[in-house]
Amino acid sequence: HSSPDESEDQDLISGILRIVDKVWVLSVALFLDSSSVVEWTQSSEDNPHRPIDHQLSYETEWDMINAVSFRRKAHAHGDGGSNHTNDRNKWAFSFNVCDLRSITVKCEGWSYITFRLKDGTALPAIHFHQGGSTAFLDSLRKSVQINESPDDESVLIVSTYCKTFSQSFENLLDDTNYGLVQKFKKDPYTTTLGGFSKVTNYLFDAFRAPELECHQRPAEEVADLLGELIPGLEINQQEEPGFEVITRLDLGPRPEVQRRGPVTMEEWAKYQDSEGRITNVPHLKDLIFKGGLCHAVRREAWKFLLSYFPWNSTHEERKLLQKRKTDEYFRMKLQWKSVSEEQERRNSRLRDYRSLIEKDVNRTDRNNKFYEGLDNPGLILLHDILMTYCMYDFDLGYVQGMSDLLSPILFVMENEVDAFWCFVSFMDEMHENFEEQMQGMKTQLIQLSTLLRLLDLAFWNYLEAQDSGYLYFCFRWLLIRFKRELQFQDVLRLWEVMWTRLPCQNFHLLVCCAILDSEKQKIMDRKYGFNEILKHINELSMKLDIEEILSKSEAICMQIKNCKVCPKGQGLPYDLWLDICHHETSWPVWLIECLIALSIYVTALILYTHQNREYKPTPMIFM
Repeated sequence: HSSPDESEDQDLISGILRIVDKVWVLSVALFLDSSSVVEWTQSSEDNPHRPIDHQLSYETEWDMINAVSFRRKAHAHGDGGSNHTNDRNKWAFSFNVCDLRSITVKCEGWSYITFRLKDGTALPAIHFHQGGSTAFLDSLRKSVQINESPDDESVLIVSTYCKTFSQSFENLLDDTNYGLVQKFKKDPYTTTLGGFSKVTNYLFDAFRAPELECHQRPAEEVADLLGELIPGLEINQQEEPGFEVITRLDLGPRPEVQRRGPVTMEEWAKYQDSEGRITNVPHLKDLIFKGGLCHAVRREAWKFLLSYFPWNSTHEERKLLQKRKTDEYFRMKLQWKSVSEEQERRNSRLRDYRSLIEKDVNRTDRNNKFYEGLDNPGLILLHDILMTYCMYDFDLGYVQGMSDLLSPILFVMENEVDAFWCFVSFMDEMHENFEEQMQGMKTQLIQLSTLLRLLDLAFWNYLEAQDSGYLYFCFRWLLIRFKRELQFQDVLRLWEVMWTRLPCQNFHLLVCCAILDSEKQKIMDRKYGFNEILKHINELSMKLDIEEILSKSEAICMQIKNCKVCPKGQGLPYDLWLDICHHETSWPVWLIECLIALSIYVTALILYTHQNREYKPTPMIFM
């Protein structure tokens, strides 16, 4: 109720009370009415084949499998990406269940409850005029212990967490103290990717005995576990590893970096000629890298950044491309749509893919207005696109985490076909992260470790001393490109900046370095150990400042570029160094090395033939 008065005409503010389970945080939040990004419309039963606006497919034969349409709402200031608040939203709240002291439950013809926090704050009363208070409390009891107060039966006292919450919602931990170790040894690939969203939580819980939270696992057991977590990642298990001579390299001062505002619709239009070709692409990419895009531009610009549209294509060429890609998409979609139940019973892989997709889709970004609520058509599109991707790349199929990569793309595109092909382009880049051998993850973790050692040897040595030098806590950062670490709008900004491929292909590694650089002092000053480092990094989720991170990442890149000496002797791979410092060259590393070898060979040949005119060189074969 908006007013404490007991008048019958008082204003009732409707909303949804939700228990939100995030990494290391269980919170209760009240969501009030807010405007949506789009209006969802499904085909009517009377005319299921007639689209509401423009039919997504170009052929009427595809209408039977195209049941969801979008109708865009008008937005002020061209920013359709945020949920606009109104005066009623001042009543919305959210709090961590750890901060909850008691719940008062009373009845006045209907039930109402009042939350009181540990600091003494009493939140506004929530009135259940249509019932539901008992169901809410029953759901809360699954995660916390609630007991009646001995002094007042209307007051419920909230105690410590139940065992059900200490375990993940995936239930991947066994009841034994170190059940995760057995899980990994049995099937490290499935366990790792199946629980990627909380992989660091699993490690933390697995390394913590129930009676003694500061209990440390033996270093050799930690190394074994992490070695199985990332197959093929060699970890030194010696108590006293051998010495490695590393000369400290002075990278010089870190320059100051200034960022700009996002590219507006007017600025974007200036870079198109009369036929629709994008002109001066390098300069446009630089503007996007420096400030990102306003939301009104993203729907078109992302198609170029993700290589769905060629930069030099005209309007007509893009229309023809969309028509061809639409037909191709719906043909693949029809393949799995037309599979009968009996056929699917004999196709275990397709059955497993569908089961995993349905499970993940139902919990992807459900706090976002675009995907919230029961039977949300946005979830239908997420499901259909992921199932169609299984037809596109059946060998890889679906692995947990892909729904997180698709969700922002569908949110921006508001179009099933465009979202699919942009997702395909993104997956081409991320493919190795999800392969069974996880070669992409191994390579990135090794490169990140060498980069951090180059940038801050003291901090890297500290992490190494705490059995954290493998940077396993960055696993989720790299796997899904910080999707679970940043607010949804910040994810959009970070991804479009990274898709410019400026200032280097491995810019996401510098983003990791920037975040660690901001947290290193706190970690070292407080003398965090293995468990504390893991927990601290996990708790950074949704607390990171994207603009500060991007500025620091660019500054780190410029600092490395300004270094005149290649730190190859310090363990930094030459190809990674070349990528960061000489990205303007488009020549691959192997070609450069061949040219160097060829120049040495030719020079030696000239010198030799000058001394011996009769010499006839034998052909040289480059392996």
